[in-house]
Amino acid sequence: MKVLCIGDSNTYGYDPRSFLGGRYPKTDRWVDILAHRTGWEILNLGENGRSVPQGPVCLPAKADLVIVMLGTNDLLQGETPDRTVERMKHFLQGLLAQGEKILLVAPPPMAPGQWVTDQALVDASRLLARRYRELAGQLKIRFADAGAWNVTLAYDGVHFTQEGHRAFADGIYREVTT
Repeated sequence: MKVLCIGDSNTYGYDPRSFLGGRYPKTDRWVDILAHRTGWEILNLGENGRSVPQGPVCLPAKADLVIVMLGTNDLLQGETPDRTVERMKHFLQGLLAQGEKILLVAPPPMAPGQWVTDQALVDASRLLARRYRELAGQLKIRFADAGAWNVTLAYDGVHFTQEGHRAFADGIYREVTT
């Protein structure tokens, strides 16, 4: 099975303890953990700082499944959950037009930390999950809420810890194999 994972720094595997955008080792990144566990070909299309694309995205390959987890950076940059969902809707409609099977994943909610000093951001990230669930229902695509997977976040309140990556990989595995 071929899976494409479109996401931000948490998909990329960013290690917030690094100073120059370093990554966790492959053994500690959810995408690589999932690939090792399943034997699937998984392409990691995570990018640090990525927001929901405003235009079409050319995928590098046809896939059996496209996992999309974006929205945190949109909120961090001042977008509202409703505006983020609207952008996600247009993005996903483009993927559906290409015939892709999609799993939309709501990122774990942010937590108070070095990057998250306003409770409104935490609240917005929780609301985003509810809105993504509604959007997935409208588009008739699969949905998963990573907020239910006990994903631990680092001191910044945004990035997964190594344990968080393992918990996320477990959640995704359960979601895609059931």
